[in-house]
Amino acid sequence: MQLDKFNSMTLGNAIARRIIESSDYRITFAEYMSLALYHPQHGYYATSPRRIGAAGDFFTSPHLGADFGQLLAEQFVQMWQILQPPHPFTLVEMGAGQGLLAADILRYLAQKYPEFSSGLQYIIIERAAALVEEQKRQLNCLGDMGAEVRWCQFEDISPDSITGCFFSNELVDALPVHQITVAEEQLKEVYVSLAAGSRDAPEDGYPQFIEVTADLSTPRLAEYFNLVGIDLRPPQYPTGYRSDVNLAALDWIADVARRLRQGYVLTIDYGYPSDRYYSPARSQGTLQCYYRHAHHSNPYIYVGQQDITAHVDFTALQKQGDQCGLEFVGLTKQGLFLMALGLGNRLAALSQSNSTDPSEIQAKLRDREALHTLINPIGLGNFGVLVQSKGVEQSQPLTGLMGELN
Repeated sequence: MQLDKFNSMTLGNAIARRIIESSDYRITFAEYMSLALYHPQHGYYATSPRRIGAAGDFFTSPHLGADFGQLLAEQFVQMWQILQPPHPFTLVEMGAGQGLLAADILRYLAQKYPEFSSGLQYIIIERAAALVEEQKRQLNCLGDMGAEVRWCQFEDISPDSITGCFFSNELVDALPVHQITVAEEQLKEVYVSLAAGSRDAPEDGYPQFIEVTADLSTPRLAEYFNLVGIDLRPPQYPTGYRSDVNLAALDWIADVARRLRQGYVLTIDYGYPSDRYYSPARSQGTLQCYYRHAHHSNPYIYVGQQDITAHVDFTALQKQGDQCGLEFVGLTKQGLFLMALGLGNRLAALSQSNSTDPSEIQAKLRDREALHTLINPIGLGNFGVLVQSKGVEQSQPLTGLMGELN
């Protein structure tokens, strides 16, 4: 706990110095969020991979067991078949967390689809050194699975070099967002500054961050709303309306599209299309913080010790993808996606057990609960699954999109 407090104060003071050194004595919320999450020494993702999971601040689908990764693997096999098996087929996992999903996918493919596995390249793109070490520890336990596994950064992948699938699970929600607001019938930006008492000697104590409103830091923020077809002018959006804009997500999908020669992009995350994301009723945006499985909306406490997220605007990803050469394939919910890939059959198999052994019964009940959690319509099952493609003949529909929304 003392180390956490030290890291939090050190990071808070580093952010304060960045504000003091800035020309206008303020930084965008996107820069603040980037430092809080990704500072190389003290950011949330840099300090400990143990923050994710049942004992951490939040858990993701792979923490519920191997089924999620195995069902995803079934979809990857169909993609491989549609591409008339290329050699190699490359899976690029972006933001692999603790490596659980990669381990589940690789183990399942090696056991059930050895031909696919033997020609598979598995690339992990991860910026947090602590997570890379945890991923390597997880995957080293697998032994030789046939597939080639390596770690790199986006800039290490050449343009038009990947045939296969770029995929992510709960990555885009953690990209830094700008905060915008409607003030004086105009679109303004919310910046982060320091309270008067924190300005002179930021290293003497924990800095007090405050918000200030000013003109937009970049014209890209206004262009974003043109892209997604949302007009934030009154009277529909009153003074004080506030929300999030993820310009980093646009850059990210452009980076992916540039490097994909042929294949798919599969994005799983929580979010909405633009008309729901920027609903006038959602007047304070979607920003959430997670600390020890409790969520709140104050990003200026527990700096570097809590996760900060914002929902994903799937319309923005689709529209940006259109402009970067990606074709929209489908958008569905995680529950429908996994059911189409065989999760229902797994539930049925668990229900048909005739075992009378109490430990086996308890294990099967736990498995059933985990599967139900993956498709819970008020939880993980409501996550969006967006599929885009490049250079793919769409004559054969993807199995996971059989129950797609549109």
